[in-house]
Amino acid sequence: MAAPSPAPLPLASRETHRRRVLSAAKAGFALIAFSLLLGMAGYSVFEGLGPLDAFLNAAMVLSGMGPVDLPKTTAGKLFAGLYAIYSGFAVLGIAAVIFAPAVHRIFHKLRIADAEREPRT
Repeated sequence: MAAPSPAPLPLASRETHRRRVLSAAKAGFALIAFSLLLGMAGYSVFEGLGPLDAFLNAAMVLSGMGPVDLPKTTAGKLFAGLYAIYSGFAVLGIAAVIFAPAVHRIFHKLRIADAEREPRT
């Protein structure tokens, strides 16, 4: 027979949870800014786009919409492809970072509720 699992820790206070959410949001937005700057730099260097056009292309690719200006150079095409792959993974990672505190709190609430229902031996 398996040993009973230990009682879960109490749920964090609303203030602690709020701080965790803000911290995750800051980290997520920092990753978005880094990703946009990376895309802007690549489009500027490899395709010769100005800052506004480079931002537009990077933002559109990062959001999943696709580029506005199609790459014309071989290096630009390679960059655009690699940046699109990076963007797909970055969006998933950024979403995980931003939503982690809320998901953790939900799972913790469910664990506490489950522990309250199971009999203690």
